Amino acid sequence: MSKPLHGVRVLDLSRILAGPFAGQTLADLGAEVVKVERPGAGDDTRSWGPPFVESVDGSGYKDAAYFLSTNRGKRSVTIDFTQPEGADLVLKLASSVDILIENFKTNGLRKYGLDYEGVRAVNPRIIYCSITGFGYSGPYRDRVGYDFLIQGMSGLMSITGESDEQPGGAPMKVGVAVSDLFTGLYAVTGILAALRHRDATGVGQHIDMALLDSQIGVLANQALNFMTTGNPPGRLGNAHPNIVPYQVFACSDGHIILAVGNDTQFRKFCTVAGVPDWPDDARFSNNAARVQNRDDMVALITPVIKTRTQGDWVESLQAAGVPCGPINDIAQMFDNEQVRARGMAVDIEHPKFGSVPSVRCPIRFSETPVEFDRAPPVLGADVDEVLQTWAGIDAERIGELRESGVL
Repeated sequence: MSKPLHGVRVLDLSRILAGPFAGQTLADLGAEVVKVERPGAGDDTRSWGPPFVESVDGSGYKDAAYFLSTNRGKRSVTIDFTQPEGADLVLKLASSVDILIENFKTNGLRKYGLDYEGVRAVNPRIIYCSITGFGYSGPYRDRVGYDFLIQGMSGLMSITGESDEQPGGAPMKVGVAVSDLFTGLYAVTGILAALRHRDATGVGQHIDMALLDSQIGVLANQALNFMTTGNPPGRLGNAHPNIVPYQVFACSDGHIILAVGNDTQFRKFCTVAGVPDWPDDARFSNNAARVQNRDDMVALITPVIKTRTQGDWVESLQAAGVPCGPINDIAQMFDNEQVRARGMAVDIEHPKFGSVPSVRCPIRFSETPVEFDRAPPVLGADVDEVLQTWAGIDAERIGELRESGVL
């Protein structure tokens, strides 16, 4: 069966996370993705370890787990496009693709003739996606933006972590680079929309993606909590700003997450907890009242949860239809029966490492299932194949370019 993006060609000039994650998602959906890397070094994340995965053939070749996490399904071509011959080569490849992804500084590729205007001149149908920290407009357009900085500047860290009144209270970043990842996913959404427009009209376009914009875009209810009141929300640790009880509580042997999403679930919780009179208390009769009386509600629930084990609470509350669950570490998560049943961990054959683990793309199609048949590429492994088939360059010329250090 054909994959959804079968026949779509992508030239991935990006590195680190946001751009490569977008490219990997497009590859998962069936696009042919060629990753252009620096000769001899490649994407920075190849060296972002430990941990590393090392070759089984004794060659000493290794890649960091970080690189393996976001470059599945691609081919690797090494081209030094700071040299004129290399820039011409990338431009030749770009002339035959549908999509180009890059995450250099704003207009950073212009001096090589590889900016949107330069590529559009040879390929008017190109969908050219630029990913930067702050976008192509505004006073910060020339600043470098990293995920950590964006988490801070976007307001995300101001609502993440314990409040200043609690021990250890301080702004806290999320444990994975969510600003990069959200931007990568938004980039894929924009690329697919532009592809639909291009196929309908024949007109390509430039997509301007900014990490700051994307992170603000997913502040969701917290952004609207501010915009409708004028009061910036603060940090509540593991509690929810708009729902109570919806947080972590300590059991006799660990912790559970109690996620009571409506008043019916609250009544069910109270029945299981042996406190059926709580919903009749005006302070707790509905969610709005419970939010207003959060401290009183939490103070009553805390000692009740402490009397029973995690397993007891999870079993009894789940049976009653009250959302709750444990807090898993990543090893426990992968060992969970639901995660195993969904096959979220996959192994892919790799020419150097024997096989590498990967996290399954979470999109599931009924007619065009995602397959994982191409591992993250060995640096420069596909130079000859891609230059011959995509750019029509013969073996002799490839040898000359390699000899001159362009490849």
